[in-house]
Amino acid sequence: MYVPKFFSIDDWPEISRFIRENPLATIISGGDEYPVATHVALELEESPNGPAVLTGHVAKANPHWRSFASNPRVLSVFLSPIQHYVSSSWYNHPNVPTWNYMSVHVYGILRIVDGDRLKKSLVEMTNLHERVSSHPLSAEVLKSEIEKQISGIVGFEIEIEKVEAAYKMSQNRSDEDFASIIKELERLEDYNARMVAAKMAEMRKT
Repeated sequence: MYVPKFFSIDDWPEISRFIRENPLATIISGGDEYPVATHVALELEESPNGPAVLTGHVAKANPHWRSFASNPRVLSVFLSPIQHYVSSSWYNHPNVPTWNYMSVHVYGILRIVDGDRLKKSLVEMTNLHERVSSHPLSAEVLKSEIEKQISGIVGFEIEIEKVEAAYKMSQNRSDEDFASIIKELERLEDYNARMVAAKMAEMRKT
């Protein structure tokens, strides 16, 4: 990913927070004719004894997993819903329009997992995401369902080798243009625009 220095993020705690808050990723790997991509929720596991890994699973009916053995090097792309167009008319001088966004790219080696390792991943992911429910179901309650469904999925983990992160939030603009962009975004009757404005203001303070 091309990341100009203005937008580069290299703080691992911030990157790991971003991944945990935006777990739906696009996994991209090599294919026979074109690259292959799958949208899947991934969980970040960190260990003081080894490299961080991403864990997840895909349906066995999804042919993507069959290419993992021959193409184990994968890219996982995480995107924030906080994104919006920035008009060039919002600057005090002629310039080109652009788009503000936040993204993390994780590169690594994928390997298939099964048995207890897969069950552990499913239990942890279920318990993590069920917390948003007003009546969460624990993995223990869903144990029989998990046992029934496990034969229909392929589990994997990705050993992280490289991470690139870009928060493109107009950091390269002058104070005047920056303030104008925020004002124009806040004026729009658009949730994403206002979220971008809030994130821009937050980042300018730090």
